[in-house]
Amino acid sequence: MAVATLTSKGQITIPSRVREALGLEQGDRVEFVEQGKGQFAIVAATRSVQELKGLFHRKRSKAVSIEEMNTAIARRASGSR
Repeated sequence: MAVATLTSKGQITIPSRVREALGLEQGDRVEFVEQGKGQFAIVAATRSVQELKGLFHRKRSKAVSIEEMNTAIARRASGSR
């Protein structure tokens, strides 16, 4: 298990084993993707969308239309749920 310590400025150094596994180099960006309550995955932001396939396991029961997406976005923007 790789472990890192959080500094007083909220910074961490990603352990070399993790950097190598993610293919990270100096200047690369990482994203923290919420997997569940209190759980995040660290993803190299330089990867293609195709490489992220399978990261999220929840499947939708039906396709969502553009209208449904726009309604959900408007609802979220207005603060209603």
